[in-house]
Amino acid sequence: MEIPNGLWIRCDGCGEILYRKSLEQNLFICSRCSYHFRISARKYIEILLDADTFEEFDYNLTPQNPLDFPKYPEKVAEAQKKADMKEGFVYGKGLINGLPIILGLMDFNFMGGSMGSVVGEKVARSIRKAREEKTPLIIVATSGGARMQEGIISLMQMAKTSAELALLAEAKIPYIVVLTNPTMAGVMASYASLGDIIISEPKALLGFAGRRVIEGTIGEKLPEGFQSAEFLSKHGFVDIVISRKFLKSTLSKIIEILWGKGEKEVEPKREFTE
Repeated sequence: MEIPNGLWIRCDGCGEILYRKSLEQNLFICSRCSYHFRISARKYIEILLDADTFEEFDYNLTPQNPLDFPKYPEKVAEAQKKADMKEGFVYGKGLINGLPIILGLMDFNFMGGSMGSVVGEKVARSIRKAREEKTPLIIVATSGGARMQEGIISLMQMAKTSAELALLAEAKIPYIVVLTNPTMAGVMASYASLGDIIISEPKALLGFAGRRVIEGTIGEKLPEGFQSAEFLSKHGFVDIVISRKFLKSTLSKIIEILWGKGEKEVEPKREFTE
């Protein structure tokens, strides 16, 4: 759900009518049922990073139209205006409770968080930056999947980002993923599922294909809540399901435990690969 303008907002979780200012103060979490409203990449930067520490890289990268897909440039222009971004992924470096990190964030407002060539390139560059600077990487993921207007070029980003993460793992630099609602398809099948630590916000929809597609393919009914963060945590895929309120403190504690207090010469305190 996009957060509408206005003084009052209806919660998609419980139907409660919420006062917008109070909702903002509660980090866009429903005070009645704890439903987490979808928020922008810029809002996550405000929540996660120490004030005025974010330095963004590659802001001006914009998608082309490699397949001459009809009206794709117009859709991109519309998305840029709607999300106030050049593309659906931003990254840079900053401090989280004083600890240096590389932070990348997807934004669902930009064409449903779809991954095209520029998104894949910026994700890959964020991973390289973490490797070059020997700094832990955090990516906040949300996506409906690959961007159909770029076809196979979009799908190629799955392999590219996964290969970059393999190099990051060889360098023994921590990579933490924060999954938000929804994270699906090609993004979920690549860098969103390859974190050393995988965190999710409550009740996030996570998976590859949709429930109806899977049930139609295998001819069976799936368990209740099959693709929820809680179900995947119970079955070992998600490490932590945690409220947005505690996300910053949890991330900084994980980084401090795994990596140290920001000294680049400190060796990781555990192995990430065999």
